[in-house]
Amino acid sequence: MAMLRLEQVTVRFGGRAALDAVDLEVAEHETVCVLGPSGSGKSTLLRVVAGLQHTDAGRVRLAGQDMTGVPTHRRGVGLMFQDHQLFPQRDAGANVAFGLRMRGMPRAERDRTVAELLDLVGLPGAQRRAVAALSGGEQQRVALARALAPRPSVLMLDEPLGQLDRGLRERLVVELRRLFGSLGTTVLAVTHDQGEAFALGDRVVVMDQGRIAQTGTPLEVWRRPASEFVARFLGFDNVVEATVHGAVADTPWGKVPVPSDTPAGPCRLLVRPAGVRLVPEREGLGCEVVARTFRGDHVVLILQPPGAPRLEATCPLRTAPESGARVGVAFDADEVVLLAA
Repeated sequence: MAMLRLEQVTVRFGGRAALDAVDLEVAEHETVCVLGPSGSGKSTLLRVVAGLQHTDAGRVRLAGQDMTGVPTHRRGVGLMFQDHQLFPQRDAGANVAFGLRMRGMPRAERDRTVAELLDLVGLPGAQRRAVAALSGGEQQRVALARALAPRPSVLMLDEPLGQLDRGLRERLVVELRRLFGSLGTTVLAVTHDQGEAFALGDRVVVMDQGRIAQTGTPLEVWRRPASEFVARFLGFDNVVEATVHGAVADTPWGKVPVPSDTPAGPCRLLVRPAGVRLVPEREGLGCEVVARTFRGDHVVLILQPPGAPRLEATCPLRTAPESGARVGVAFDADEVVLLAA
């Protein structure tokens, strides 16, 4: 069942469409992460679902109910913003209890619920702690508990971990995924951080200029970008014009093997860096290593073949050649992707 459905939703600012006839479904208990560059429409989409942004066309349905004209506080959704927006004059417990007080929950039940939620997000006994005394990660947890307190039909997260350092973000992503799974929460999150989206989401939506460029599981989107825009947004730069003939494609890098089901004809072709394999120079496309970047457990190489676009490759740290070295390159068909126009 679709807990959330957007049907041809359009939002215009002047002559520009921030959302252009967007269709999207989020299933019950599913976590969907929306990715995209600045101006792609991802934050506008979140505001539309929350009822904070008027639509020029289309409908939003929550649990099958049309939300047209329904104000934010009656939609039954939860919102967590990038800057947390906690009440600084209230302690952690009062922040979490705010929505419950607005709903008239009895004091004893409210106190019990606040204690349970703070324990759930890893802050047991923190009810009386002042907001100013909390770290950034702790404030994020309080904001999450506050958003979860009214048991929203859909929890919406706006750049939820954007202000945290990398190590803390990585730990909290794991905790959030566990938490949402245990609660059965339906989540719609927007983020610019690809690692965050791919780690947190059951499904990833990539947006471009108000439209959905691709949707799929993290593995599907990462392994098979649907277009050149998606490929480059994900950081893949090995994209060239090509012409497919049978099992190979003619490219500026020479003949590149392609998957057996690749249709013949001209196209744009992506070779993922994992598919650029180093071999002795005499056995492949001759290249010079013009740059190398250390990435912890591997090295990213920038390779310059003669008279052709540069190539990005990855290789193990212990076998990575130095800048200036000469190498050969071969290509793996399993890492070659035909891109839509």
